[in-house]
Amino acid sequence: MDSVKKLRKPLLPAAKRQTVNLTPEASIKTGRFLDGAHLPIEIQPTVDGFDLFDWCQQNKPLLESMLLENKAVLFRRSGIDTVHRFNRFVTALYGESLMEYKDRSTPRQELAPNIYTSTIYPAEHRIALHNEGTYWIEWPLKLLFCCITEPTQGGETPIADSSRIYNRIPAPIREKFARKNVLYVRNYNDGFGLTWQNTFQTQDRRVVEEYCRQNYIEFDWKSGDRLRTRQIRRAIAQHPKTGEQVWFNHAAFFHVSSLEPAVRDELAREFTEEDLPYNTYYGDGSPIESDVLDVLRAAYEEEAIQFPWRKGDVMILENMSVCHGRASYSGPRKIVTAMAEPYGMALPHAR
Repeated sequence: MDSVKKLRKPLLPAAKRQTVNLTPEASIKTGRFLDGAHLPIEIQPTVDGFDLFDWCQQNKPLLESMLLENKAVLFRRSGIDTVHRFNRFVTALYGESLMEYKDRSTPRQELAPNIYTSTIYPAEHRIALHNEGTYWIEWPLKLLFCCITEPTQGGETPIADSSRIYNRIPAPIREKFARKNVLYVRNYNDGFGLTWQNTFQTQDRRVVEEYCRQNYIEFDWKSGDRLRTRQIRRAIAQHPKTGEQVWFNHAAFFHVSSLEPAVRDELAREFTEEDLPYNTYYGDGSPIESDVLDVLRAAYEEEAIQFPWRKGDVMILENMSVCHGRASYSGPRKIVTAMAEPYGMALPHAR
């Protein structure tokens, strides 16, 4: 069995497997990982010619139950190893609830309708853990990943339990964020990061303005076709089905202090604080303390779990329950992704 490990921690011992009769053919077996690594539940076929597409269609209620209970499901040797097969798979499972990647924060390529490459980012850098779309007013409840080309080395997709992250954060910090919320400030077309044309997938300012109005985003056009946006969002959310309280924000992810030192120093030379490509504050505009940001980043790292990708692996996450990132890697790597089941909550007000 492929190993599962905590980030920066020793490899875990081999998982104990138990064959479970989930279908009349007993066509799959599941494994639960030891040493506290409760994510993801791993599923492998027990028969040749296993068709994950057919299995999920026939057992969707069971799959949904497994997702709610386990939060992350990893199908090994699924047989879904091309963009076309992945597109067919996610369309059959989630159909009309698939989501477009708009209001982007990272570059991606759309490979098929609502099927995207994972974030295009230099291989030598890691991407910190985050839940998808916390700064949108509607985010996906489901995230799906598929390994088309496994990396030569590294390139894992670390995951972590958002409720455990919430519980690791001291109550006074949680309470302050619950009271104040999070303010996201972004600047576009200043020569660093995504342009507003790429972010909003349009060349028309009026389309951007309408999107901002509909999504409760303040906007300000600066000289030279530049744009600044500000939006207040929750820091903490409740899962609509499990009732769990989860840490669900980009407060640390988008904060300038989370950038690698060389990048942070370059930005400090080029931009004033208000013109940084992105930054975060408490919802009332006050700065987030550096020691608080250290606590947040540590909470993510302590809960992070990662496993090696293999061609044909498919992973489905409960996006509000599980955050994800990316390890650095070498060699080719192609992980494709899709988002499904949009969900939103009433917007907060800074206090």
